[in-house]
Amino acid sequence: MRIVTRPDFDGVVCAVLLREAIDKALPILWAEPGDMQHGRVDVQDGDIVANLPFHDRCRMWFDHHYSNTPARPFEGVFEMAPSAAGLIHRYYADRLQRDHGELIRQTDKIDAADLSEDEVQFPEKYPYVLLSMTVSGRNLDDESYWNRLVNLLLTGTIDDVMADAEVRRRCDQVVAENRAYRDYLREHTTVHGVVAVTDFRALDETPRGNRFLVYSMFPETVVQMKIRLADRDREKVIVSVGHSIFNRNCRVNVGILLSRYQGGGHPGAGSCSFHVRHGEAYIGAILEVLMRNEPVADTRPAGESPAS
Repeated sequence: MRIVTRPDFDGVVCAVLLREAIDKALPILWAEPGDMQHGRVDVQDGDIVANLPFHDRCRMWFDHHYSNTPARPFEGVFEMAPSAAGLIHRYYADRLQRDHGELIRQTDKIDAADLSEDEVQFPEKYPYVLLSMTVSGRNLDDESYWNRLVNLLLTGTIDDVMADAEVRRRCDQVVAENRAYRDYLREHTTVHGVVAVTDFRALDETPRGNRFLVYSMFPETVVQMKIRLADRDREKVIVSVGHSIFNRNCRVNVGILLSRYQGGGHPGAGSCSFHVRHGEAYIGAILEVLMRNEPVADTRPAGESPAS
């Protein structure tokens, strides 16, 4: 039995709760949603999948993404909720010995992007927000750090976690990256109607930074479309779309839209990836829908989640 989850803050907290509720020695397999959808994740009988699309071989499944609506009965919980960790917290409430109430409240807030402008502009003032920004699936070499965070959150307080030398180093790095990211956004973002399009494909390396910062810099837009090439596979385009968390007037269900392009997500945020040969066609089609800013119909059969 293993925990199979996504390397983001919600996934880290999912792993914390599952280890405490079931077995503190459970190994963790970190995986991305696109790899799960395309059958590239070695899920084994007995595994517990959290914060990722469903897999037929898993024993239990916990998820909250709109585009992953289950097609058949399963053990676990699927529900539209702020975070997958919140579902696990409720499911295993009688097995958890520590009080994780504040951790879950913060995870819900961060994963649902329910942040103030001050939290976006100055995350260094808010420990949970800053800590969440140190977790990203872009660098597979960070696996030891994700495991470290799980162990720290499993045994210590947020003050203990933030005092860890490696966590401090990465938090300092995030603060520096956020300062530089503002300039990258100015240079590589264009406004198309109500859409802020940030295209990093011309850069040798995609800059890292606060994903919510664009919304405060381009307040007239209601949604961002970010385009980049995968760090290791430059033949793969990754498109991320997110509703503005300040100008909440986007009417497009992002999860439905991106499920048409080998991706998915929530109504307010999601991503997809595809070969560069599809780049201009797919990007143009997605942008056209976002610029119209009208609801999109879910054309999938009832209960079917997007596959490749």
